[in-house]
Amino acid sequence: MGTNGHNSDPLSGPANLAFVEGLYESYLRDPGSVPADWQRYFSTFAEGEFRFPKPRFGPSFQASSIFNPPAPGRARAPGRLADPEIAALQDRVYLLIRLYRVRGHRIAQVDPLGLPRPIPQELTPEFFGFSENDMDSPVYSETFQYDGPLTLGKLLERLRNTYCRSIGVQYMHIDDLSVRRWLQRRMETTSNRLQLTRDEQLRILTRLTDAVTFEEFIRRKFPGAKTFSLDGSESLIPLLDLAIEKAGEQGVQEIVFGMAHRGRLNVLANIVGKSARQIFREYADLDWKPQSGRGDVKYHLGHSADWVTSQGHKIHLSLCFNPSHLEIVNPVVLGRTRAKQDRFGDQEHRRGMTLLIHGDASFAGEGVVQETLNLSQLGGYKVGGTLHVVVNNQLGFTTSPEDGRSSTYATDIGKMLQIPIFHVNGEDPEAVAQVVRLGMDFRWQFQRDVIINMYGYRRLGHNEGDEPAFTQPVLYRAIAKRKSVREGYLEHLLNLGEVSREEADNIAAKRRELLEKELSESQSAKPATTERLQGNWSKYSGGLEPTGDEVVTAVPREKLAGWLTAQTQLPTDFQPHPKIKKILQARAQMGGDQEALDWSTAESLAFASLACQGVRVRLSGQDSERGTFSQRHAVLHDYQDGHTYMPLQHLAPDQAPVEIYNSPLSEVGVLGFEYGYSLEYPDGLVLWEAQFGDFWNMAQPIVDQFIASAEDKWRRLSGLVLLLPHGFEGQGPEHSSARLERFLMLSVEDNLQVVYPTTPAQYYHCLRRQALRSWRKPLIVMTPKSLLRHPQAVSSLEQLAEGAFQRVLGDVLDRPAETVERVILCSGKIYYELAAHREELKRPDVAIIRLEQLYPLRPGAMLAALKPYRAAAPVFWVQEEPANMGAWVYMQIRLGEAIASRHPFAGITRPASATPAAGSHRRHKMEQAEILERAFGEK
Repeated sequence: MGTNGHNSDPLSGPANLAFVEGLYESYLRDPGSVPADWQRYFSTFAEGEFRFPKPRFGPSFQASSIFNPPAPGRARAPGRLADPEIAALQDRVYLLIRLYRVRGHRIAQVDPLGLPRPIPQELTPEFFGFSENDMDSPVYSETFQYDGPLTLGKLLERLRNTYCRSIGVQYMHIDDLSVRRWLQRRMETTSNRLQLTRDEQLRILTRLTDAVTFEEFIRRKFPGAKTFSLDGSESLIPLLDLAIEKAGEQGVQEIVFGMAHRGRLNVLANIVGKSARQIFREYADLDWKPQSGRGDVKYHLGHSADWVTSQGHKIHLSLCFNPSHLEIVNPVVLGRTRAKQDRFGDQEHRRGMTLLIHGDASFAGEGVVQETLNLSQLGGYKVGGTLHVVVNNQLGFTTSPEDGRSSTYATDIGKMLQIPIFHVNGEDPEAVAQVVRLGMDFRWQFQRDVIINMYGYRRLGHNEGDEPAFTQPVLYRAIAKRKSVREGYLEHLLNLGEVSREEADNIAAKRRELLEKELSESQSAKPATTERLQGNWSKYSGGLEPTGDEVVTAVPREKLAGWLTAQTQLPTDFQPHPKIKKILQARAQMGGDQEALDWSTAESLAFASLACQGVRVRLSGQDSERGTFSQRHAVLHDYQDGHTYMPLQHLAPDQAPVEIYNSPLSEVGVLGFEYGYSLEYPDGLVLWEAQFGDFWNMAQPIVDQFIASAEDKWRRLSGLVLLLPHGFEGQGPEHSSARLERFLMLSVEDNLQVVYPTTPAQYYHCLRRQALRSWRKPLIVMTPKSLLRHPQAVSSLEQLAEGAFQRVLGDVLDRPAETVERVILCSGKIYYELAAHREELKRPDVAIIRLEQLYPLRPGAMLAALKPYRAAAPVFWVQEEPANMGAWVYMQIRLGEAIASRHPFAGITRPASATPAAGSHRRHKMEQAEILERAFGEK
């Protein structure tokens, strides 16, 4: 607030012009009646000389409007400048202000170790031609906020205080002028500093004490144990405390956290609410069970609890479990937050918030960071802005920044977004408080991400048994000289007289006393109860697949026909592409008695039927709206103006949402997001589709670390569906195989479902079964490419209206089983080629059995399908994939012995190979023909 009580810039508008002119008149009558700054300013003018030419006052107002040249023939007063000189001065002043805004962070005192940094010459007054003689020269800026007249010296002081003390800011890359000005007003009017009350200072001291005491206690009571301590970056705890408090003021009700292992135990104990007692039990390894999942190390575990702010706001906190893949949890956290927001209809993304804690080396080095940042403003993935906190140790494991990144800062990847990046000295907790409050306000105002790069250090090694001075001797000599952040801040408060040493010691003593009590009681405490079956998951189960959990997936024919018709009816003002119009006409006919349904129509009916039963459907992937193979056309585009219409969203007034999104060109980020979404939406059908099934290998860490293993490690269930186009059509090594063998290798204890359906009806019933039964496991579907339009790969409406998903489909030929001389087992696309070849050869003596569900495998179903055939008949597993890929090795292990006890059993495959398929189309055809010939004993 400026002197006039209206605006901090006294020269910013006509109303203030009148005020300043009145102020000058008061000065002439009584100089002591105006503020001292104005007295000094007005004193530079001869009596009566001061004036504002009103025609020149406004948005384009220049300094020369104030500093009027003397009348002709009259000498210029000492220290007064002529108009040309004023203009030149103002140009240099403008450039000075801009460079401090752009580059001031380069000399900010953000490194608590005070290691030397080069000073860019453009941030020195000499660069602009200024000297000490110029420091008292009055200057003016339309964009810089200030109270009263400003000299060059004061301007420099304000700029340095704002941008070069314990806070450095990068924000001038933001294109939106209004956003930049918002940040400038918030920073420059306060010199980027908070005025904290004693209670606020005491709260920060208490949280620092919590952090330090916890680390010291753990190391003393469990010597040699790994803690991945927070020592050197303890300000993270008050930072998170302040962020949560601010979130409560802003109406946030849920915060989902993600972080790696550095400082995780401290955050669990002091922020997320996990009892120290339980952490101590985990250190003592008291709760292990030989038949209860393999679990994970304590610094990978998650937790959730409620937090009540000082103002009485209740916020639910969830810290996600995370493996040692440092940043891999980032998109998972976003997905969980978006699901929470969607469940409560929070379309403005205000109710929930994401808070990600990163390490400096991983933030700069891991590609999933970029993929996650890229989701920030995309409609299907936005969560209202994420607060990113980089705990900057200025070191990787043993790798220095100059060896770990090519950028100036670990956070430079953040400049891909239109967001501010705050660099802050972690040993200045009050500066940390400023950037937290400002960052949270920015996030709330603009619903964009914010990055806080908090500089600290790692006092100990990567873990407590590591010697960091082996590789960083200079750095660790500097670290050895540092007090804890808590001690440094306490000295600051003692100097201010805000707290006493006795008061601070009492805080520390109470914390140690509490930890001692928790440790004592941990030996007899009961193990923590699992959260697996609570809340939204209370109706669902994991573990082994129950035998009696089949659900009704059939839907009356008239309902299916009605939903099919509804999907082909468009608004009268909507003009589809002419080819789309023909597709819709063909689909409308599929509801009759003559036309069979293709794959995409069956899929759309699965989605429609579930939505009308109250099941939310969410599908995302690259080009999923249209479909990679131009098969889905779920989101239609008007042929005239391009606006969109989605028929699946207009089936019934009370239907659940159906959302289908084109994802960015990302696998690990989007699959991680959808996995996170599935964790919060067990009662929905959540699907991720790969453009080609081969491409999921870009997201293999999500499958390995979460989808396949989360139940075993963290007791977390998911019903996520992966749609992976699979099949060998001569398109080369990267457009053939969804790596079926990798999923089968990961399949154990019924942790996954792996299916390779061959008909639209099977796919339809499989999707409905996934959504409707209470047993929740990830579902991997090998989906087709050429079969999408194959004339034989169709189903009738009756097959959707009746029946259920079949794990095994027996042979379709009607002839005596004893006439069969040869039995072929297969899955997926190869079936149609085998059936066509059988018909061509006229070989009814060959039976073809399809294994539709490869895992969980029920051997009894397969053996029952083989039972009608005579014992001597040889059985062959036939697949398109090489011998070391596909399902052949798996079949040998799981069914080989059982089949071989009655039938000779062998495999027919491509030769073992390091690559899935040939690059030559002619070679592909030759290999495919050879497989078919061998399958029928022609070779």
